[in-house]
Amino acid sequence: MSTEVNGEARGIALAVMTSRFDAIVRRMVNTLYRTGRSGVINTANDFSCGIVSAGDELLTSVESLPIHVMSGPDLMVKSLREFHSEFRAGDAFLHNSPYHGNSHAADYTMLVPVVDREGVHRFTVFAKAHQADCGNSVPTTYVSGAEDVYQEGALIFPGVQVQREYAHIDDIVRMCRMRLRVPDQWWGDYLALLGSARVGEQQLLDLGEELGWDTLEHYVREWFDYSEQRMIASLRELPAGTVTQTSVFDPTPAAPEGIPISATVEVDSVEARVRIDLRENPDCVPSGLNLTEATSRTAAMIGVFNTVSPDVPINAGSFRRVEVLLRENCVVGIPRHPVSCSLATTSVSERLANAVQAGLAALGDGIGMAEAGYVMPPADAVISGVDPRNGEPFINQVFFASSGGGAAPNQDGFLCLGHVGAAGVVRREGVEMAEMRFPFRIETQKVLVDSEGAGTFRGAPGNLVEYTPVGAELRVIYSAGGYLNPAQGVRGGGDGGCSSAALRGPDGAERTLPADGDVVLKPGETIISRACGGGGYGPPFERAPEAVLEDVRNEWISRERAASVYGVAVTAGGELDAERTRELRAAR
Repeated sequence: MSTEVNGEARGIALAVMTSRFDAIVRRMVNTLYRTGRSGVINTANDFSCGIVSAGDELLTSVESLPIHVMSGPDLMVKSLREFHSEFRAGDAFLHNSPYHGNSHAADYTMLVPVVDREGVHRFTVFAKAHQADCGNSVPTTYVSGAEDVYQEGALIFPGVQVQREYAHIDDIVRMCRMRLRVPDQWWGDYLALLGSARVGEQQLLDLGEELGWDTLEHYVREWFDYSEQRMIASLRELPAGTVTQTSVFDPTPAAPEGIPISATVEVDSVEARVRIDLRENPDCVPSGLNLTEATSRTAAMIGVFNTVSPDVPINAGSFRRVEVLLRENCVVGIPRHPVSCSLATTSVSERLANAVQAGLAALGDGIGMAEAGYVMPPADAVISGVDPRNGEPFINQVFFASSGGGAAPNQDGFLCLGHVGAAGVVRREGVEMAEMRFPFRIETQKVLVDSEGAGTFRGAPGNLVEYTPVGAELRVIYSAGGYLNPAQGVRGGGDGGCSSAALRGPDGAERTLPADGDVVLKPGETIISRACGGGGYGPPFERAPEAVLEDVRNEWISRERAASVYGVAVTAGGELDAERTRELRAAR
C-alpha cells in the first residue's frame, strides 16, 4: 500500500474515532438536557459535557459553552489528584471551586474517573451545569456586590467525593438540601449531572473493551498532534505583530472609574504561536467580578478561536499553540481565597474575550471580530418568589432575547449569540413554557431598531423584553454590562447600542434602574430590559445596499439610519433608490 493510501486510511480512521468520542459526549449532553429539572438546564441549555484524557488534557467537548471548557476541566482533574491519592471505579466527585480550576461557584461539575477492570485510570468525564440556586446569600447565582466569598455565600465543593462504589455519600446530599432554597429541584439536577457522567463513563468503558485501551491511547496522541497541525496552518495565515487592546467594564461601587481590561496579543506567524499577556491589568476588586484562573485563560482563548479557521479542533492539541500569561491577585488572573468570582463567566470575562478578538482585528483586515454585546440585563435575570398557584418557592435564571453578536470579517453578527462566552449554545427561553413555569407574563420581546453596530458587516441588534408578575411579587436580580461602554466596532465599524433597564409603574410612568439591580416587582409593575447590540466590522458605507435594504424591511434599522449611516436610500414603499444611494455614497 502506498504512503498516500496509508495516509488516507489513517485520516479516515482518525475521523471515525473522533466521531465515536464525540458521540459519547452527545449522549451525555442529551441525558443532561432531558433529565435536568431546572429551566436553566432543560430550557436554556446552560451546561457542558466532555472528556479529559488520562494526562488531564481536554479531548472533546462538543455542543458545550466555550467559557466552560477551554480551560477548567483539565485544572479541576489535576486538583482532584491533590485531594485524592487514587481513583477507583464507582467514584464521583463534585467540583465547583473557583480556586481549584472551576469557573464560578454556580457551575457544579460532576467528575467521574473512567477506571478499567485492571484499576487503571483511562479518562475522566465531566458534566457541568449552571445551578438555579447555589446557596448564595441572596436568591441569585450572580452576586456582583459581594466583597468576598463569605458575603457571596455560595457552597464551595473543591473536588468533594459524592459517590464511592457507585453509592451516594449521604452526608453531602443532606448538607446541600439544608442549604439550598429549592432542595428537590437541586436534587433532580444533581442526579442529572451524575447520570450524564455515568453515561459517558459506561460508553468509554465499552469503547475500551471493543477496541482496546492501547488503540484509544494511540488515538488521543494522534488527535492532539493533528489538532496542533491544524492550528499551526491557521496561525500561519495571520499577519505577524503585537497589539494591545482595551475594553472597559462599566463603573461599579467597587470600581467607580470602571475596570479597563487590556490584552496584549502577539502573533508569531512564522513559529505559529499566539501569546496573550494579561498581567498588566488591575488587581482583584472587592466584588464578584473577578475571573478565575480557568475563565481568565478561557476568555482569552475564545478571542483567538473566534479568529482562526473554524476547522481547528478545540482541544489540548490546538491549545499548545496559545500561551496566556496570568498573574496572581489580578482581576483577569489567578484569584486567591476568599476573593469572590461570582460573575466569572460573564461581565469582565466578556470584556477580555472581546478585547482579544478586537485586538486581532487591529492587526489586519479580514481577521478578528468586533465586540459582541454584553449580557445579564433583566432579560437574563435570576427570578425568585413564591408561586401563588401552589404556594411553593421558586428560583431560576431566565434567558429571553438578549445581546447581539459582533460582526466578523465576512458575516453579520449572530442575533442569538447570547454572549461571547456562550457562542450561541445557550438557548432562548420559550415564552409560553416560561409563563407556565413561573407566575409572570412576557409583555414584549422584539428587536431594538437601530441598535446594531453599523459596518460593512453589521453587528446584531439588541433586544427589548418586558415582563410583569402575575398574582404575586417577583424578585428580579441582574447585573448588566454595556450601560456606558458599548460593544466596540473594529476597522471602521460602529459601536453597538448600549443596554438599559427601567421599571414601569401601574400609571405608565417609567423610572430608570441601575446596571446592577435587585428589584421586587409588584403586580401591575413591568420591568423593561434593553440589551446591547454587537459592534460592526468595516466601514458602513461599504455595506452592500441590498443587505441594508433587507435590514430596513425587517425593521432592524430605520430608513433614516440607512441613509445617514450607510448611505443607502430606501423609499417609503420599501424599495432601493439606486440613484439616490449613489449620490449619498459619492458625497461621503
